[in-house]
Amino acid sequence: MRLVLAEDLYLLREGLIHLLEAHGFEIAAAVESGPELERALLAERPDLAVVDVRLPPTFTDEGLQAALAARRRIPGLPVLVLSQHVEQLYARELLADGTGGVGYLLKDRVFDSGQFIDAVRRVAAGGTAMDPEVIAKLITGNARDEPLGGLTPREREVLELMAEGRSNAAIGQRLHLSESTVGKHTASIFGKLGLAPSDDDNRRVLAVLAYLNGTRRG
Repeated sequence: MRLVLAEDLYLLREGLIHLLEAHGFEIAAAVESGPELERALLAERPDLAVVDVRLPPTFTDEGLQAALAARRRIPGLPVLVLSQHVEQLYARELLADGTGGVGYLLKDRVFDSGQFIDAVRRVAAGGTAMDPEVIAKLITGNARDEPLGGLTPREREVLELMAEGRSNAAIGQRLHLSESTVGKHTASIFGKLGLAPSDDDNRRVLAVLAYLNGTRRG
């Protein structure tokens, strides 16, 4: 699997390269600025882009914007964003088109190598890997808007775990509930959010994230 990596901090970039190569990934390019990232993505057409949000020259959202620009040229390009903080605007922009694998992780998660590599593989395969803190902020940011505000506390817990990409069985294990009980909660959540139920885990996660992003999808 070929990756393009964008990170301006030398030590973190080298550490990520070493970690990814140790797990069998090929680094097609490792860059440190927004313009370099966009050029590398268009030239290499990798299986995944792992991108720091803030890159030179502006240190604002240069990395994210370069990845989104490349994604418009390469529809469905999987993008895993790394950020120091939870920034709802960036998360929403990443989720806006709802196509291809997407991920948003806080950099602290990189120090858990197993969790990080799992996220890389999941996003590259077209899935989602959203940091729990990102999901919590998105949900909190929409909590006053009906019908999201009409969810019960338990349904909100299930929604957060669902949006992380967890199956009903995994949600049940985390919350100490039976899988059938989780199924009832998810059915209720879909009903309240006006989303079409689906047995496809990735499709249902994207539907929930699209809703949280303010874009209804069936």
